[in-house]
Amino acid sequence: MSAAQPLRVGIVGYGLAGRVFHGALLAADPAWQVDAVVTRDPDRSTQVAEAHPGADVVASVDELWGRDLDLVVVATPNDTHVETATRALRAGVAVVVDKPLATSSADARALVELAESLGRPLTVYQNRRWDGDFLTASRLAASGDLGEVHTVESRFEPWKLENRAGWKRRATAADGGGILFDLGPHLVDQASALLGPVLTVHAEIATRRPGGSADDDVFVSLEHEGGRRSRLTMSHVAAVPGPRFRVLGSSGAYEVHGLDPQEAQLASGVAPTDPAYGVDETSRRGVVVTDGSRRDQPTDPGRYPDFYSQLARALRGDGERPVDPWDAVRGLEVIEAARRSVDEGRVVRP
Repeated sequence: MSAAQPLRVGIVGYGLAGRVFHGALLAADPAWQVDAVVTRDPDRSTQVAEAHPGADVVASVDELWGRDLDLVVVATPNDTHVETATRALRAGVAVVVDKPLATSSADARALVELAESLGRPLTVYQNRRWDGDFLTASRLAASGDLGEVHTVESRFEPWKLENRAGWKRRATAADGGGILFDLGPHLVDQASALLGPVLTVHAEIATRRPGGSADDDVFVSLEHEGGRRSRLTMSHVAAVPGPRFRVLGSSGAYEVHGLDPQEAQLASGVAPTDPAYGVDETSRRGVVVTDGSRRDQPTDPGRYPDFYSQLARALRGDGERPVDPWDAVRGLEVIEAARRSVDEGRVVRP
Protein backbone atom coordinates (compact mmCIF):
# COMPACT_ATOMS: atom_id res chain seq x y z
CA MET A 1 0.00 0.00 0.00
CA SER A 2 1.22 3.49 -0.80
CA ALA A 3 1.95 5.80 2.12
CA ALA A 4 0.34 8.60 0.08
CA GLN A 5 -3.01 6.82 -0.08
CA PRO A 6 -5.36 6.68 2.92
CA LEU A 7 -5.99 3.30 4.46
CA ARG A 8 -9.51 2.09 3.74
CA VAL A 9 -11.63 1.12 6.73
CA GLY A 10 -15.04 -0.40 7.34
CA ILE A 11 -16.88 0.19 10.63
CA VAL A 12 -19.25 -2.51 11.86
CA GLY A 13 -21.84 -0.89 14.12
CA TYR A 14 -22.58 2.82 14.43
CA GLY A 15 -23.85 3.33 17.97
CA LEU A 16 -21.89 5.30 20.54
CA ALA A 17 -18.70 3.29 20.00
CA GLY A 18 -18.75 3.30 16.21
CA ARG A 19 -19.81 6.93 15.87
CA VAL A 20 -17.93 8.64 18.71
CA PHE A 21 -14.92 6.54 19.69
CA HIS A 22 -13.98 5.31 16.23
CA GLY A 23 -15.73 7.24 13.47
CA ALA A 24 -14.84 10.68 14.79
CA LEU A 25 -11.15 9.81 15.19
CA LEU A 26 -10.92 8.15 11.77
CA ALA A 27 -12.63 11.08 10.05
CA ALA A 28 -10.12 13.53 11.55
CA ASP A 29 -7.01 11.54 10.56
CA PRO A 30 -5.89 11.89 6.92
CA ALA A 31 -4.19 8.49 7.16
CA TRP A 32 -7.66 6.88 7.07
CA GLN A 33 -10.68 6.84 4.79
CA VAL A 34 -13.99 5.42 6.02
CA ASP A 35 -15.15 3.38 3.03
CA ALA A 36 -18.25 1.67 4.46
CA VAL A 37 -20.32 1.41 7.63
CA VAL A 38 -22.52 -1.53 8.59
CA THR A 39 -25.83 -0.45 10.12
CA ARG A 40 -29.52 -1.10 9.50
CA ASP A 41 -30.73 1.87 11.53
CA PRO A 42 -32.09 4.70 9.30
CA ASP A 43 -31.13 7.43 11.78
CA ARG A 44 -27.61 6.10 12.05
CA SER A 45 -27.40 5.89 8.25
CA THR A 46 -28.13 9.61 8.16
CA GLN A 47 -25.39 10.21 10.74
CA VAL A 48 -22.94 8.25 8.58
CA ALA A 49 -23.75 10.38 5.54
CA GLU A 50 -23.15 13.56 7.53
CA ALA A 51 -19.91 12.44 9.20
CA HIS A 52 -18.36 10.41 6.38
CA PRO A 53 -19.37 11.78 2.97
CA GLY A 54 -18.72 9.18 0.31
CA ALA A 55 -18.90 6.21 2.67
CA ASP A 56 -21.38 3.50 1.76
CA VAL A 57 -23.92 2.26 4.29
CA VAL A 58 -24.42 -1.49 4.05
CA ALA A 59 -26.76 -3.81 5.92
CA SER A 60 -24.47 -6.80 6.43
CA VAL A 61 -20.86 -7.39 7.37
CA ASP A 62 -20.61 -9.74 4.38
CA GLU A 63 -20.99 -6.70 2.12
CA LEU A 64 -17.60 -5.47 3.32
CA TRP A 65 -15.64 -8.30 1.74
CA GLY A 66 -14.31 -7.59 -1.71
CA ARG A 67 -14.01 -3.84 -1.06
CA ASP A 68 -10.21 -4.00 -0.71
CA LEU A 69 -10.32 -2.77 2.89
CA ASP A 70 -7.21 -2.37 5.02
CA LEU A 71 -9.05 -2.47 8.34
CA VAL A 72 -12.37 -3.46 9.89
CA VAL A 73 -13.46 -1.89 13.18
CA VAL A 74 -15.77 -4.05 15.28
CA ALA A 75 -18.03 -1.76 17.35
CA THR A 76 -20.97 -4.08 17.88
CA PRO A 77 -22.54 -5.45 21.11
CA ASN A 78 -20.01 -7.31 23.26
CA ASP A 79 -21.32 -10.82 22.61
CA THR A 80 -20.83 -10.41 18.83
CA HIS A 81 -17.20 -9.23 18.93
CA VAL A 82 -15.56 -12.61 18.39
CA GLU A 83 -17.85 -13.77 15.58
CA THR A 84 -17.52 -10.51 13.65
CA ALA A 85 -13.75 -10.26 14.15
CA THR A 86 -13.30 -13.88 13.11
CA ARG A 87 -15.13 -13.28 9.83
CA ALA A 88 -13.02 -10.21 9.12
CA LEU A 89 -9.75 -11.99 9.86
CA ARG A 90 -10.73 -14.92 7.64
CA ALA A 91 -11.59 -12.43 4.91
CA GLY A 92 -7.98 -11.21 5.05
CA VAL A 93 -8.48 -7.86 6.80
CA ALA A 94 -6.74 -6.32 9.83
CA VAL A 95 -9.10 -5.81 12.76
CA VAL A 96 -9.71 -3.41 15.65
CA VAL A 97 -12.11 -4.76 18.28
CA ASP A 98 -13.68 -2.42 20.78
CA LYS A 99 -13.22 -3.58 24.36
CA PRO A 100 -13.92 -6.11 25.72
CA LEU A 101 -12.20 -8.25 23.11
CA ALA A 102 -14.54 -11.13 23.99
CA THR A 103 -16.91 -12.23 26.74
CA SER A 104 -14.48 -14.92 27.93
CA SER A 105 -10.71 -15.22 28.07
CA ALA A 106 -10.91 -18.56 26.23
CA ASP A 107 -12.70 -16.97 23.27
CA ALA A 108 -10.30 -14.03 23.34
CA ARG A 109 -7.29 -16.34 23.35
CA ALA A 110 -8.67 -18.33 20.43
CA LEU A 111 -9.26 -15.14 18.46
CA VAL A 112 -5.70 -13.88 19.04
CA GLU A 113 -4.29 -17.27 18.08
CA LEU A 114 -6.40 -17.26 14.90
CA ALA A 115 -5.08 -13.82 13.95
CA GLU A 116 -1.50 -14.97 14.51
CA SER A 117 -2.01 -18.15 12.51
CA LEU A 118 -3.45 -16.15 9.60
CA GLY A 119 -0.81 -13.43 9.86
CA ARG A 120 -3.50 -10.74 10.22
CA PRO A 121 -2.99 -7.74 12.53
CA LEU A 122 -5.44 -7.64 15.45
CA THR A 123 -5.62 -4.98 18.15
CA VAL A 124 -8.04 -3.82 20.85
CA TYR A 125 -9.37 -0.32 21.43
CA GLN A 126 -8.08 0.33 24.95
CA ASN A 127 -8.46 4.05 24.43
CA ARG A 128 -8.14 4.97 28.09
CA ARG A 129 -4.41 4.35 27.91
CA TRP A 130 -4.54 7.82 26.37
CA ASP A 131 -6.67 9.52 29.05
CA GLY A 132 -4.92 12.66 30.24
CA ASP A 133 -5.12 11.72 33.91
CA PHE A 134 -3.66 8.26 33.26
CA LEU A 135 -0.87 9.78 31.16
CA THR A 136 -0.15 12.16 34.04
CA ALA A 137 -0.17 9.36 36.62
CA SER A 138 2.12 7.25 34.44
CA ARG A 139 4.55 10.11 33.92
CA LEU A 140 4.73 10.91 37.62
CA ALA A 141 5.21 7.25 38.54
CA ALA A 142 8.00 6.83 35.97
CA SER A 143 9.75 10.06 36.97
CA GLY A 144 10.36 8.94 40.54
CA ASP A 145 8.62 12.05 41.92
CA LEU A 146 6.44 9.84 44.11
CA GLY A 147 9.21 7.43 45.08
CA GLU A 148 8.39 3.75 44.67
CA VAL A 149 4.70 3.48 43.81
CA HIS A 150 3.03 0.81 45.92
CA THR A 151 -0.72 1.54 45.67
CA VAL A 152 -3.04 2.76 42.93
CA GLU A 153 -6.68 3.58 43.60
CA SER A 154 -8.70 4.05 40.44
CA ARG A 155 -12.39 4.87 40.25
CA PHE A 156 -14.84 5.24 37.40
CA GLU A 157 -18.25 6.11 38.82
CA PRO A 158 -20.60 7.59 36.20
CA TRP A 159 -23.97 8.16 37.90
CA LYS A 160 -26.63 6.38 35.83
CA LEU A 161 -30.02 5.41 37.21
CA GLU A 162 -30.53 3.14 34.20
CA ASN A 163 -28.82 2.03 31.01
CA ARG A 164 -30.25 3.94 28.08
CA ALA A 165 -28.56 1.96 25.28
CA GLY A 166 -30.83 -0.80 24.03
CA TRP A 167 -28.52 -3.80 24.19
CA LYS A 168 -26.92 -2.71 27.47
CA ARG A 169 -30.34 -2.44 29.09
CA ARG A 170 -31.06 -6.11 28.32
CA ALA A 171 -27.62 -7.73 28.49
CA THR A 172 -26.70 -10.04 31.34
CA ALA A 173 -23.13 -10.75 32.44
CA ALA A 174 -23.20 -13.87 30.24
CA ASP A 175 -23.92 -11.60 27.26
CA GLY A 176 -21.04 -9.29 28.15
CA GLY A 177 -23.28 -6.83 29.99
CA GLY A 178 -22.66 -5.11 33.29
CA ILE A 179 -20.19 -2.54 34.52
CA LEU A 180 -17.41 -5.07 35.11
CA PHE A 181 -17.32 -5.86 31.38
CA ASP A 182 -17.90 -2.22 30.43
CA LEU A 183 -15.34 -0.42 32.59
CA GLY A 184 -13.33 -3.28 34.06
CA PRO A 185 -11.22 -3.79 30.91
CA HIS A 186 -10.09 -0.15 31.17
CA LEU A 187 -9.32 -0.07 34.88
CA VAL A 188 -7.57 -3.45 34.90
CA ASP A 189 -5.54 -2.46 31.83
CA GLN A 190 -4.44 0.82 33.41
CA ALA A 191 -3.57 -0.80 36.73
CA SER A 192 -1.52 -3.50 35.00
CA ALA A 193 0.34 -0.88 32.97
CA LEU A 194 1.23 1.05 36.13
CA LEU A 195 2.01 -1.86 38.48
CA GLY A 196 2.72 -4.94 36.37
CA PRO A 197 1.13 -8.40 36.13
CA VAL A 198 -1.72 -9.37 38.45
CA LEU A 199 -1.05 -12.18 40.97
CA THR A 200 -4.25 -12.35 43.04
CA VAL A 201 -7.80 -10.98 42.86
CA HIS A 202 -10.46 -10.18 45.45
CA ALA A 203 -13.80 -8.74 44.33
CA GLU A 204 -17.19 -7.49 45.47
CA ILE A 205 -19.87 -7.45 42.76
CA ALA A 206 -23.46 -6.22 43.16
CA THR A 207 -26.53 -5.24 41.16
CA ARG A 208 -28.20 -2.35 42.98
CA ARG A 209 -30.48 -0.61 40.47
CA PRO A 210 -34.06 -1.92 40.57
CA GLY A 211 -34.70 -4.34 37.72
CA GLY A 212 -31.04 -4.42 36.70
CA SER A 213 -29.99 -7.34 34.53
CA ALA A 214 -26.27 -7.18 35.32
CA ASP A 215 -23.78 -5.79 37.83
CA ASP A 216 -23.63 -2.03 38.35
CA ASP A 217 -21.48 -1.68 41.49
CA VAL A 218 -18.08 -3.41 41.62
CA PHE A 219 -14.91 -3.27 43.70
CA VAL A 220 -11.80 -5.24 42.74
CA SER A 221 -8.56 -5.45 44.71
CA LEU A 222 -5.54 -6.69 42.78
CA GLU A 223 -2.16 -7.78 44.08
CA HIS A 224 0.60 -7.11 41.56
CA GLU A 225 4.22 -8.22 41.44
CA GLY A 226 6.36 -6.99 44.30
CA GLY A 227 3.42 -6.64 46.68
CA ARG A 228 2.04 -3.60 44.86
CA ARG A 229 -1.72 -3.17 45.15
CA SER A 230 -4.46 -1.62 43.02
CA ARG A 231 -7.99 -0.98 44.25
CA LEU A 232 -10.46 -0.50 41.42
CA THR A 233 -13.99 0.82 41.85
CA MET A 234 -16.62 1.02 39.11
CA SER A 235 -20.16 2.05 39.88
CA HIS A 236 -23.33 3.56 38.42
CA VAL A 237 -24.82 4.22 41.86
CA ALA A 238 -22.29 6.61 43.45
CA ALA A 239 -23.96 10.02 43.48
CA VAL A 240 -20.73 11.52 44.87
CA PRO A 241 -17.74 9.95 43.09
CA GLY A 242 -14.37 9.53 44.72
CA PRO A 243 -11.01 10.50 43.19
CA ARG A 244 -10.44 9.29 39.64
CA PHE A 245 -6.86 8.38 40.57
CA ARG A 246 -4.96 8.23 43.85
CA VAL A 247 -1.40 7.05 43.31
CA LEU A 248 0.63 6.45 46.47
CA GLY A 249 4.40 6.12 46.57
CA SER A 250 7.13 5.85 49.17
CA SER A 251 7.80 9.60 49.09
CA GLY A 252 4.66 11.19 47.67
CA ALA A 253 1.18 10.90 46.21
CA TYR A 254 -0.89 12.11 43.25
CA GLU A 255 -4.64 12.61 43.30
CA VAL A 256 -7.07 13.85 40.66
CA HIS A 257 -10.85 14.03 40.49
CA GLY A 258 -13.27 14.10 37.57
CA LEU A 259 -13.20 12.47 34.15
CA ASP A 260 -11.05 12.86 31.07
CA PRO A 261 -12.94 15.22 28.70
CA GLN A 262 -12.36 13.42 25.41
CA GLU A 263 -15.49 11.24 25.34
CA ALA A 264 -17.75 14.20 26.10
CA GLN A 265 -15.93 16.35 23.56
CA LEU A 266 -16.22 13.78 20.78
CA ALA A 267 -19.91 13.17 21.60
CA SER A 268 -20.63 16.89 21.42
CA GLY A 269 -18.88 17.28 18.06
CA VAL A 270 -15.52 18.72 19.11
CA ALA A 271 -13.04 17.61 16.45
CA PRO A 272 -9.78 15.96 17.52
CA THR A 273 -8.03 18.68 15.50
CA ASP A 274 -9.52 21.44 17.68
CA PRO A 275 -6.83 23.05 19.91
CA ALA A 276 -9.15 22.59 22.89
CA TYR A 277 -9.53 18.87 22.29
CA GLY A 278 -8.21 16.69 25.13
CA VAL A 279 -7.33 19.68 27.30
CA ASP A 280 -8.77 19.63 30.81
CA GLU A 281 -10.25 22.69 32.45
CA THR A 282 -8.00 24.20 35.09
CA SER A 283 -10.61 23.21 37.69
CA ARG A 284 -9.61 19.57 37.14
CA ARG A 285 -6.01 20.02 38.16
CA GLY A 286 -4.66 17.25 40.29
CA VAL A 287 -2.45 17.60 43.33
CA VAL A 288 0.97 16.16 44.14
CA VAL A 289 2.19 15.93 47.73
CA THR A 290 5.87 15.22 48.39
CA ASP A 291 7.91 15.78 51.57
CA GLY A 292 5.02 17.63 53.18
CA SER A 293 4.70 20.13 50.33
CA ARG A 294 1.64 20.33 48.11
CA ARG A 295 1.50 21.57 44.53
CA ASP A 296 -1.12 21.75 41.82
CA GLN A 297 -0.56 19.26 39.02
CA PRO A 298 -1.97 20.22 35.60
CA THR A 299 -3.39 17.23 33.75
CA ASP A 300 -1.58 16.22 30.57
CA PRO A 301 -3.68 16.58 27.41
CA GLY A 302 -5.55 13.41 26.44
CA ARG A 303 -4.55 11.78 23.17
CA TYR A 304 -7.11 9.27 21.84
CA PRO A 305 -6.07 10.09 18.24
CA ASP A 306 -2.70 8.47 18.97
CA PHE A 307 -4.36 5.04 18.79
CA TYR A 308 -5.26 5.33 15.12
CA SER A 309 -2.17 7.26 14.08
CA GLN A 310 0.02 4.54 15.61
CA LEU A 311 -2.10 1.81 14.01
CA ALA A 312 -1.77 3.43 10.59
CA ARG A 313 2.00 3.41 10.93
CA ALA A 314 1.98 -0.21 12.10
CA LEU A 315 -0.11 -1.37 9.14
CA ARG A 316 2.42 0.34 6.87
CA GLY A 317 5.23 -1.61 8.55
CA ASP A 318 6.47 1.17 10.84
CA GLY A 319 6.33 0.16 14.49
CA GLU A 320 4.05 -1.88 16.74
CA ARG A 321 0.29 -1.99 17.05
CA PRO A 322 -1.01 0.43 19.70
CA VAL A 323 -2.32 -2.40 21.92
CA ASP A 324 -1.05 -5.97 22.12
CA PRO A 325 -4.22 -8.13 22.07
CA TRP A 326 -2.63 -10.51 24.59
CA ASP A 327 -2.98 -7.68 27.12
CA ALA A 328 -6.75 -7.87 26.59
CA VAL A 329 -6.70 -11.65 27.11
CA ARG A 330 -4.90 -11.22 30.43
CA GLY A 331 -7.38 -8.50 31.41
CA LEU A 332 -10.29 -10.85 30.80
CA GLU A 333 -8.58 -13.48 32.93
CA VAL A 334 -8.57 -10.95 35.78
CA ILE A 335 -12.26 -10.16 35.23
CA GLU A 336 -13.11 -13.86 35.31
CA ALA A 337 -11.05 -14.24 38.47
CA ALA A 338 -13.08 -11.41 40.02
CA ARG A 339 -16.29 -13.34 39.40
CA ARG A 340 -14.75 -16.52 40.83
CA SER A 341 -13.66 -14.57 43.90
CA VAL A 342 -17.26 -13.59 44.56
CA ASP A 343 -18.65 -17.07 43.82
CA GLU A 344 -16.10 -18.78 46.06
CA GLY A 345 -15.81 -16.10 48.71
CA ARG A 346 -12.02 -15.97 48.64
CA VAL A 347 -8.95 -14.44 47.02
CA VAL A 348 -8.14 -16.23 43.74
CA ARG A 349 -5.39 -16.28 41.14
CA PRO A 350 -6.21 -15.29 37.55
